Amino acid sequence: MPEDVLFNTEQRHTRDEIATYLRNVADKLEAGEAVTLRSGSETVTMEPPARPTFEVKAEREGPTGGPKELSIEFELEWDEADSGSENGGGELTIE
Repeated sequence: MPEDVLFNTEQRHTRDEIATYLRNVADKLEAGEAVTLRSGSETVTMEPPARPTFEVKAEREGPTGGPKELSIEFELEWDEADSGSENGGGELTIE
């Protein structure tokens, strides 16, 4: 299935900064509110339904015999008919 990236940012942050981003998302989910991601002029607002699919993945990637990269990924998924979104680079904010 083809992928249409609506928003993407990848930057190094301190663990405290990352915890703040995740806490902001958690607060929005708990309140049943939309989540807005903003980085520079790029913006997307999404409204997760009451019961989205939640995927957590830990990975080790890299070339055979070469240096590896570790990651922890958190993903919410739902059918598009259940959400609203807007499109819009710079500092990441999660509101």
